[in-house]
Amino acid sequence: MNDELLRALLPLSEPPTSPGWNHADMSDLLGTPQRRQAAVLLALRDGDDSRLVLTVRTDHLASHAGQVAFPGGGMDPGDADALATALRESEEEIGLDPSLVAPLGYLDNFETISGYRITPVVARIAEDARLMAAPGEVAEVFEVPLAFFLDPANLRRYTMEFRGRRREMVEFVHGGHRIWGATAAILLNLLKRMGRA
Repeated sequence: MNDELLRALLPLSEPPTSPGWNHADMSDLLGTPQRRQAAVLLALRDGDDSRLVLTVRTDHLASHAGQVAFPGGGMDPGDADALATALRESEEEIGLDPSLVAPLGYLDNFETISGYRITPVVARIAEDARLMAAPGEVAEVFEVPLAFFLDPANLRRYTMEFRGRRREMVEFVHGGHRIWGATAAILLNLLKRMGRA
């Protein structure tokens, strides 16, 4: 595993508790209601080239249909913490056996337009971990080499208008998949923590 990546993470013993790194922007758009807690798993498959696991959400979902996302979702009352949420959701969505996951640390919290505060959990998964899309939620599971995201040439910046305001956005395009929105923003946070953006 990349030492540079490991140094960029918040330790497992100190999960982020603060508002999202984009809290000011989201408060400007949404006000300051309580954000619903959520977590996602940035699962890096062991091997010669670390590969990041991503999903394509099914077209019939109520929110973010058809978008590329990390496995994850809202925290349930029975979840002990963000790590538990990320592991439970990953098992439900892509069949990832929690025993094959080695958590490494956290990125900074991120707040979404839909009112969530996401805690990103970074973990290593076994090279032979079998993944299978849960048809009710996930249309496809695919993997992208971490090196692709670390190459500055692959980070695309653009501006969009939302509720009458211009917002600076980022995206990646790989193998026909457009990676944007919260997923790209979380990756940008990783790159910034690594000193790469």
